Amino acid sequence: MRSRTPDRLCAEAVDLARTAAEEAAAPGTVGEHVDAVADGDRVVTHLFECKEPGYRGWRWAVTVARASRAKHVTLDESVLLPGPDALLAPEWVPWSERLRPGDMGPGDLLPTEAEDLRLEQGAGGAGSAGTGVLPGVTEVADAEDAEVEAGSPAAQPETTARGSIAAVAEELGMGRPRVLSRYGLHAAADRWEEEYGPKTAMAQAAPANCVSCGFLVPLAGSLRQAFGICANEFGPADGHVVSLGYGCGGHSEAAVMPRPPRPAPPVIDETVVDAFALRPDRSGGSVEESGPAEEFGHS
Repeated sequence: MRSRTPDRLCAEAVDLARTAAEEAAAPGTVGEHVDAVADGDRVVTHLFECKEPGYRGWRWAVTVARASRAKHVTLDESVLLPGPDALLAPEWVPWSERLRPGDMGPGDLLPTEAEDLRLEQGAGGAGSAGTGVLPGVTEVADAEDAEVEAGSPAAQPETTARGSIAAVAEELGMGRPRVLSRYGLHAAADRWEEEYGPKTAMAQAAPANCVSCGFLVPLAGSLRQAFGICANEFGPADGHVVSLGYGCGGHSEAAVMPRPPRPAPPVIDETVVDAFALRPDRSGGSVEESGPAEEFGHS
C-alpha cells in the first residue's frame, strides 16, 4: 500500500504554490497557508485562506507534483474550493419545483412537460403528429362529406377538412390537444376547497351555503356537482371558484332569512310589589302613608 505522507519536496514548495494562487486570485486575497494534503505519490495540494469578500471559508487549492526521481517540482493546477465552514449557495432546485402560484407575470411562458400527470390526450390531439385523425376512421368520417368528382375513384380527394375528426372536434369545442386528467381534476378540486370550502372560518360563520345563493354561477361538466363561481362583487370570493358548501355574509337571501328568536321579556311578579296604604286627610282627601301596608290591602 502506497503511503499518503506528503512528498517532502512537494510539501516544501509553498512559495511556488502561493505564487500560482496570487496569479489566479485578485490582489491581496490570498491569505495564510492552511495545510498541505497528499493526493498521491509526489502529488501535494497546498491550501491558502481566501480573503475575498463573499467567499468566507473558501480556500485556494494549488496542486504541485514532481516526476519520479526528479528534484524539480512543477505546478499542476490552482482552483478556489469551499472549506468545511464555507459559505455556500443553497442547493440548486429546478425551476419547475421553485415555481409558486402567482410567480408568473406578463410575458412569462410556462412550458408544460409532455408527461404532465395533470393532463391527458384530448379529442384534438388524437392520432399521430397532432393531426387529430384517428387511424382507420378517416374513411368513415369522410364518407358523407366527401365531394364526389367525375372520373376514376383513384382521382377522388383523400381527406376533406370538414369531415376530419379534428374539424368535428373543433366545431364542437373539443379541439384541445390535451385536457385535464382525473389526477389534475382532483388536484384542482382539493386546492379550491382548501381556499373556499366549507371548513373555512368564513363558511362556518355564514348564514347559508353557496348552493342556495343566487350569485353562484355553476360550472360545466362534473365539477358542477361540487363547485361554482361567485359573482357577488361585494363578497370575499368574487370571481373565484367556490365549493357549494362555502358561504359568506353576502348570501343573496341573507336579508330575508328568519332572524334568530329574541329572548322573552322579563316576567314581573306583581305579588311581591309593595303597596302603600292611604289615610284620610282632614280636608276630606287622602294621603299616602309613609310606610308600606300589608301585602293584599289595608283597613
